[in-house]
Amino acid sequence: MKKKIVAVALVLSTSLWAAGSYNTADRIKDMQTMAKAMQDIQNGFFYNNFDIIKEGANRLADAVERIQPPLEEEEEKDVMTRYVNNKVQMTNGIKKQINQKIKTLLERFEAGDAKQAIQAYTKITKECMSCHTQLRKW
Repeated sequence: MKKKIVAVALVLSTSLWAAGSYNTADRIKDMQTMAKAMQDIQNGFFYNNFDIIKEGANRLADAVERIQPPLEEEEEKDVMTRYVNNKVQMTNGIKKQINQKIKTLLERFEAGDAKQAIQAYTKITKECMSCHTQLRKW
């Protein structure tokens, strides 16, 4: 019994430690997921298929929730660097905007207003580019 408790405690502590260490490789994987989700949404528009759009939007929303600055950016020791970069706050703001636009996109397309849904898609793309130009220095 004691061994089982120790094993469970070890697994929980390892998973908690791993959960807090979002790194650049994780971000790259999430970015690839988001790119694929955006392609799927676009394909849903071309095929006029709400199921494809909804699936892509759900995957996009999940990936957006995982995105965050890597641990080294969040734990920047220099206060001025953290203040000037402002990456954590910018990331959270962009994530919020994308999630709102995903919701709008789904509502509009389901209501039969494809033009407004495509405008929401375009605004999501704008937020993606905003992140890449401001935070990733494209």
